[in-house]
Amino acid sequence: MTALDQKLTFMRSILAAEQLGALRLRGVDWFSWATDGASNVVLLAAETGVAEVLVTPDESWILTDTIEAERLETEELPTAFRVHAVPWQHPEQQERWLQARVQGPIASDRPSDAEVALPAALVAAKRRLYPVEIERYRRAGAAAAAAVTETLVAARSAWTEQELAGAAAAALWARGIEPALVLAGSEARLVRYGHTPPTTTGLGGRAMLVVCGRWRGLYVNMTRFVHFRPLSADEQHIFDTVAQVEQAAWAASRPGATLADVLAAITRAYADHGHAGAEQRLHQGGSTGYLSREVVARPDVQAQIAANMALAWNPSLPGFKLEDTILVTDQGVEILTVDPVWPTVAVNGYLRPLSLER
Repeated sequence: MTALDQKLTFMRSILAAEQLGALRLRGVDWFSWATDGASNVVLLAAETGVAEVLVTPDESWILTDTIEAERLETEELPTAFRVHAVPWQHPEQQERWLQARVQGPIASDRPSDAEVALPAALVAAKRRLYPVEIERYRRAGAAAAAAVTETLVAARSAWTEQELAGAAAAALWARGIEPALVLAGSEARLVRYGHTPPTTTGLGGRAMLVVCGRWRGLYVNMTRFVHFRPLSADEQHIFDTVAQVEQAAWAASRPGATLADVLAAITRAYADHGHAGAEQRLHQGGSTGYLSREVVARPDVQAQIAANMALAWNPSLPGFKLEDTILVTDQGVEILTVDPVWPTVAVNGYLRPLSLER
């Protein structure tokens, strides 16, 4: 049985257990999850796409309009789904068709009218990756890391942040990865701000590049630095401290722990290294997968970590940040965003990215 078959079987078990008539999945994230990596995206920034998934006790449908139907069937969708398309100017026809076909309550990731929210068991299942998804994630992570390396090897001190971000977006697109987010921080701005949307500021002596790329529904999140001058002793000390905070996060990221547990470990690590309260400057990350952050870790978030869940922690101090996408396993963590040519240093047995010297 394929992962898609397993998901459809699981969704139908949810329908039976919750006495539901159908699941209606509208979000870009849920569409990709339910269709084994297909996409309903046209507008890159949209949270919902041009098609949605409908699963009933005995049928699996893609609901869309006549603009998109042929392309989706030809280029995106697995054969497990049938397509029901209506004229784009008459979306109400889709609703009439659906209401005549579905018996019982409808649960949705974005409920409207009389619909209800998705059961918690289904939401939790979306965050645990199947083997085929893990392999897809490894491919996405390696490709994104190669794109970042290509960009920063080519980078020049005279570039602006916008030029750096544009080069990164081009390198991602060249590998089929959607650049959902690209941040570029120059020497002047990266010490001041937690997030650095690119501007016309020149990079100067060093720069930060942050990417969140989406490939077949899965997000890879990573941060890398380049420097055009020698790093100072203070800068090296800050990097070493951030690396130790990251290791505290990874050590706490075990099946059964909660995201709040990991945030508490991060908070303690900052304090232990003389930076109490540093976690307040920027959120520290959380679970990832079919969203850049499925759940952001907060002190009251009791979302539980499970084996085969992807996480992206991003501990930082002014001027430095470490961020990679990792997979939680029963043996520890696996780093997914790796380019073997990038310079690294061993920290607690893990190879962590240094700043690239240009």
